[in-house]
Amino acid sequence: MRTPRIVVGLIAVIAWWSSASGPRAADDPLVETFSIVAFDPEKKEWAVAVASKYLAVGSVVPWAKADVGAVATQSYANTSFGPNGLAMLAEGKSADEVLKTLTDADKMRDVRQVGVVDAKGGAANFTGAKCNPWAGGKKGENYTCQGNLLAGPEVVDAMADAFEKTKGPLAWRVVAALEAGESKGGDKRGKQSAAVLVVRDKGGAGGYNDRSIDFRVDDHKEPIPELARILALKIKRPSKD
Repeated sequence: MRTPRIVVGLIAVIAWWSSASGPRAADDPLVETFSIVAFDPEKKEWAVAVASKYLAVGSVVPWAKADVGAVATQSYANTSFGPNGLAMLAEGKSADEVLKTLTDADKMRDVRQVGVVDAKGGAANFTGAKCNPWAGGKKGENYTCQGNLLAGPEVVDAMADAFEKTKGPLAWRVVAALEAGESKGGDKRGKQSAAVLVVRDKGGAGGYNDRSIDFRVDDHKEPIPELARILALKIKRPSKD
């Protein structure tokens, strides 16, 4: 019995799409996003801020531990990079060493994107060759910015510039970076969620944990402005003058 031509054609299209899209991990969430991982050497704080057209991005991307460092895992996010990365940072490994160990061991590295800042503020980022374009990162002293499926490289450039120029608490500096990235187009699919996580030794409620700031906007038409509004309830926004 001969297979109908339309079925043969459909199979060919599916096969082409699968190969063109690159490898996929069925259980890994597709978190196309932009984020910043940063360190404040004066306050001894580590932070991750992130925004995306993805429901509850704060539940996937940001990981941080006081006096250890911080990690952002995104694209086809491998969430094991969070705890495993922090464990290696706690052993005294640098951001570069941690990033290499994580990605070398991951067969799906080509679709991963990761940013790491270590205990001393050393920064590193990785963008797999098959992350959805535009995808890339930019790092500087005590920070790294990264994103995928973005409007263009101007998104991470603006984020880096805003972080370097903004004064005041680390939480506001990383949120300013999100605002700057959004102003340049951000995630080209649109907006949905945003989050900011800041850790400091005994910085949490009653000093019982390190989560000084852990705010999330899980589903909103304007997630970054809403995140800024919530943050302002906790910490007054510094003057831009």
